[in-house]
Amino acid sequence: MGVQGFQEYIEKHCPSAVVPVELQKLARGSLVGGGRQRPPQSPLRLLVDAENCLHRLYGGFYTDWVSGGQWNHMLGYLAALAKACFNGNIELLVCFNGALEKGRLHEWVKRQVNERQTAQQIVSHVQNKGTPPPKVWFLPPLCMAHCIRLALLRFHIGVAQSIEDHHQEVIALCRENGFHGLVAYDSDYALCNIPYYFSAHALKLSRNGKSLTTSQYLMHEVAKQLDLNPNRFVIFASLLGNHILPDEDLAAFHWSLLGPEHPLASLKVRAHQLVLPPCDVVIKAVADYVRNMQDINDLEAIAKDIFKHSQSRTDDKVVRFKKAVEYYSAASKPLQFSPYVVRPNQIGVPAAVPQYVPPQMLNIPQIPLPVKSGVQQLAGQNAYSTPLVEAGLALDPVGKGLPDQNSFSNIPHEGKHTPLYERSSPINPAQGSSPNHAEPAFFNTSSTSSSSENDENTATTANHISDHKGGWDKPGNQSANIPEGDMADHIKVEDTSVTSPVSQGGDAGHHGVNAQIPSLLSMPTRNHMDITTPPLPLVAPEVLRVAEHRHKKGLMYPYIYHVLTKGEIKISVTIEDEANKDLPSAVQLFRPIRQCVYGVLFSLAEAKKKAERLAMRRNRLPEYPPVIVKEWAAYKGKSPHTPELVEALPFREWTCPNLKKLWLGKAVEDKNRRMRAFLACMRSDTPAMLNPANVPTPLMVLCCVLR
Repeated sequence: MGVQGFQEYIEKHCPSAVVPVELQKLARGSLVGGGRQRPPQSPLRLLVDAENCLHRLYGGFYTDWVSGGQWNHMLGYLAALAKACFNGNIELLVCFNGALEKGRLHEWVKRQVNERQTAQQIVSHVQNKGTPPPKVWFLPPLCMAHCIRLALLRFHIGVAQSIEDHHQEVIALCRENGFHGLVAYDSDYALCNIPYYFSAHALKLSRNGKSLTTSQYLMHEVAKQLDLNPNRFVIFASLLGNHILPDEDLAAFHWSLLGPEHPLASLKVRAHQLVLPPCDVVIKAVADYVRNMQDINDLEAIAKDIFKHSQSRTDDKVVRFKKAVEYYSAASKPLQFSPYVVRPNQIGVPAAVPQYVPPQMLNIPQIPLPVKSGVQQLAGQNAYSTPLVEAGLALDPVGKGLPDQNSFSNIPHEGKHTPLYERSSPINPAQGSSPNHAEPAFFNTSSTSSSSENDENTATTANHISDHKGGWDKPGNQSANIPEGDMADHIKVEDTSVTSPVSQGGDAGHHGVNAQIPSLLSMPTRNHMDITTPPLPLVAPEVLRVAEHRHKKGLMYPYIYHVLTKGEIKISVTIEDEANKDLPSAVQLFRPIRQCVYGVLFSLAEAKKKAERLAMRRNRLPEYPPVIVKEWAAYKGKSPHTPELVEALPFREWTCPNLKKLWLGKAVEDKNRRMRAFLACMRSDTPAMLNPANVPTPLMVLCCVLR
């Protein structure tokens, strides 16, 4: 719902904006905008968002994705993909989501609830019919992204991993490193001024491995369909509902746009709760509203108008609206390319190399927007990728000729669709200006938001419930599960709404029918509850530098960096039979291993020794402050709305060295300690495991798992 429904809206309602392309032909195109010749050896450089592309990288149209044997097929597919890109002069960099993104936690919770239902449908289908489940139920294995990342590295395809805000970092990576296009499937990218945006869901490799095709989204066509200038996409995205300002908080505004005479108005109030209008209806209504705005600079006036029906938390909603505008403004901010471009090498490590980047790159279709009467269109280039002050505005609702950032109005007229690789379109046209029509940018892009996380100190609606006044209770060895009814004073209720069967939510403050009925969702309702935990132990700066470096380059499982820096992880749903009462869930089964890993990461053995020495000097019993890690997970009998508190544990058998020595030590003994730490985590720390005569080294992991 909200902004995330915009991608599907493009495909369903803007068919002229979705055009098939063959990437090899784009790579072979030598002519670029402005008549310059592209260097013959210059590859077509594409950034791929792996989060939207996992099912494609997993093996294309492989039918059996649930019964086993997928590993070899995946390797074969990725090898063919790497070969096709090499032969077609295409350079890929695949960016994986390695960010915890607490600001999007409510979205993750909703997704886990849906995926948990899908997992049970898959299990039921396999048990009842004995055939592979439909592809629409595709649910990736938990470590699939990690496996694909390792396979891509093996085939010398560039890899990167986000660290704080995945969407912002992908957009920045695409702009700052001179990529020619982005392969993804996410509404945030469609609305954030990406020069050339290709579909990850439509990415296909032919059976002979020679043709790599996908679809390109022509955002100027989408703008024409909506009759909305791209200058206003930032406000448009902020008012659709997003991770900062949820669509539940905008329900009253969305219904007010439709009016009491709309055919769907009768659905507005159902059982004293509000439901949200269908996504396509909201998109059209919000586009009409944004198009008719007189002044897109005055955020205070806009916020006052959209929240005039709000009955609660109005100030907080205004703050969130401004944050959303700031977020999409920062994401849409164009970049003036430097002649020095950072290019990834074979393992995704950036290396600065001097390379000329032409102002125009690919020959991709550009369709002119309809020009309203009395408004002239400047002859020039498409300025979707950079702000351009124009003398004419194609879609200006008041005809004032305001300069529009990301405007599509300067698009050359072409009679028919010519091949995509024969059309001129700039990747970075020079900034133009008109002295007669000068207006500053309609939002301040200097204060950018690099993270979507909502700070606790600004979340003014967080309720702190104090039915229980007890202090911090040390949890047990496994975890401290807090039931939903136990509202301790360390539980923070997040200000996000629970969705009804028809996406309920929003405010009750409507004019007209049933305006006196209070909406149950006009009050703060919890979608997830965070829990305060003790501060984490300090980690050596050298260790953090190594962890951050390896995390960014995709060389380390993201949980490690999350534990070291945040003290929490998110464990997604996996396919398991919840009806089976004899088997524990995977989250519970492997928790003892994770507890030992947490103990290694925080050097608990060394901390325990220090505490004992200090206690001896002071002649008292040692105190061991607990190290608690929050695990967000959904499994049998456990909802994803609350985290579980899991205590880190040291090894009983031996004293593990601190993490700095374990990671950075170069001696032979350090290598042996690393192996022993792994075996101890796997409950396999016996001399026979290290004897190659008993256990061949290539089979060690398998034997640990089976043991």
